[in-house]
Amino acid sequence: MITKPIFIFSLLFFLSFILNQNIICYAQEPPSITGYTCNPEQFNPCQTYVLYRARAPEFLDLASIGDLFSVSRLMIANPSNISNPNTTLVNDQPLFIPITCSCNNINTTFGSISYAGFNYSFKSGDTMYGVSTSKFQNLTTYQSVEAVNPTVVPENIDIGQAIKFPIFCKCPNTTSSQNQPRLLITYVFQPNDNISSIASRFRVTPQSITQINGNNTKILDTLFIPLSNLPNLTQPTSSNTPPPPPTPSAPVNQEKDRKGTVIGLAIGLGVCGVLLILVLGLFYKEKTGKKEGYGDVERQKSLYLGSKKGSFVDKDVEVNLLADVSECLDKYKMYKMEQIWEATDGFDEGCLIQGSVYKGTIDGEVFAIKKMKWNAREELKILQKVNHGNLVKLEGFCIDPKEANCFLVYEYVENGSLHSWIHGEKPEKLSWKTRLRIATDVANGLLYIHEHTRPRVVHKDIKTSNILLDSNMRAKVANFGLAKSGCNAITMHIVGTQGYIAPEYLTDGIVSTKMDVFSFGVVLLELVSGKEAIDDEGKVLWANIGDFSEGSEERKVRKLQEWMDGSLLREELIMESVVNVMSVAISCLNKDPSKRPGMIEIVYALSKSIDLFTDVSEEGLSPRQVTAR
Repeated sequence: MITKPIFIFSLLFFLSFILNQNIICYAQEPPSITGYTCNPEQFNPCQTYVLYRARAPEFLDLASIGDLFSVSRLMIANPSNISNPNTTLVNDQPLFIPITCSCNNINTTFGSISYAGFNYSFKSGDTMYGVSTSKFQNLTTYQSVEAVNPTVVPENIDIGQAIKFPIFCKCPNTTSSQNQPRLLITYVFQPNDNISSIASRFRVTPQSITQINGNNTKILDTLFIPLSNLPNLTQPTSSNTPPPPPTPSAPVNQEKDRKGTVIGLAIGLGVCGVLLILVLGLFYKEKTGKKEGYGDVERQKSLYLGSKKGSFVDKDVEVNLLADVSECLDKYKMYKMEQIWEATDGFDEGCLIQGSVYKGTIDGEVFAIKKMKWNAREELKILQKVNHGNLVKLEGFCIDPKEANCFLVYEYVENGSLHSWIHGEKPEKLSWKTRLRIATDVANGLLYIHEHTRPRVVHKDIKTSNILLDSNMRAKVANFGLAKSGCNAITMHIVGTQGYIAPEYLTDGIVSTKMDVFSFGVVLLELVSGKEAIDDEGKVLWANIGDFSEGSEERKVRKLQEWMDGSLLREELIMESVVNVMSVAISCLNKDPSKRPGMIEIVYALSKSIDLFTDVSEEGLSPRQVTAR
């Protein structure tokens, strides 16, 4: 019989061994915290960060981690001191992930807690506990996930079902003294951590950490690190090193790694087999195709495309690029480089529409072909989940491994951009009824991406040159090159077009659907005034819109008529309709994003303006003529 002291000693030895191997079974004693309480009336939302670690096998690249947190690769690379966002990460490499922290009411039991919510679509084998501890690395707890999703039965979650995961965070108290930290970084206490080592790592004092978190920190507890500025993370000199092999003293990890290796090899061989079949098929088709050239165009084509045999470098690039967009292969048509070349007459300037977009004909059908360096993954990822009549449709794409280019093949929209109709030299001017229809079409397109996609999509570059008009003069939103899936985030990489950029995005990098609302307000001003969003002197169109809200109704109308597009004044229209649209534009351009309307309200308001036209022509474009007041 084993005596009690020997049993206790054996148990302590076993626990010590497990802790030294860093494979403690946390499921036996899960964290009991359910979040950090807050008062919504005294809480100011803030942009902050969590410290996350790259982990094999699923999260060793910024793209997969960005998908998990609904941010772009650059939004992680910049604060994490990573120069190349496409690099392969090292196992346990530290990263700063930007999040927006806010106070959210849960229920009467838990009250309000502060967190940043991220939707996660369940895969086969996922559980609330597993996703919380593994994928989100204990930045939340399964108790909080259950509290935030009260109608979800944890044992009955369907594959593909989206569940919100609350990532714990805190914001500094702005009413405190001047010594209050600017940031509170979310950090999970690791088995080999102590307060002194964490303080040294972040260059703060241990007292500043314990003052906020207390003295009873345990393994996997959430710590909030007070910082004045985000520190530079020390990153490996080469981020292409594979994760370290398991130690011989960890048989459990070895067994898991062996299983992972077998599964990985099986998947890799399967993918290689499919790619081999594709390559052999293309090779056979090329061998059995035309063998004789035809003049200078064919010689230029040969020079551009290179040898039909290609090189090992080109093939490696092609395999990598195909892997990058593997999730899109079954949704879109994959065009060959030869088809793109012939469709655009070798990228002849006569086929150029604008920028790097060419008009091309493939199999008798006209398309708009957008040429870009290889950064199309984000755009493809967003476009594959949107389908709306007021959004330009993506038909397919093509990869050019020789130049590492990608070509996106869109539907061709016949009447060009709204910018060319308002500000170009078009002989025909748009009627007010047509402008109203265009505004409503754009609003409906934005309503779809803001409210009917999960996570929500922010376009980030709404402007008249990205609004295209079809043969019926109906509008379609184009160019999702800057779009972001997921909102309420922060970025230090400001992109967009001057005159349309929302103030909060320009100054603080805040990304939300309300920045699209602001840009849409500028488009409305252009439709009413016929003026550019920014003039030759660099003055933005929306700078003096407050003038239209002052004085009597008669003064407002008179001021508006002086400012309106002259072509509108020459037609007879209902002035009340123009006043309504101007009111919508002014509300969209509020400097406080929380006071801007949502797209649902905007669509409703614009529909009311259209309803003022009670007599519509057969073409649906000419209003009943009423003298402007």
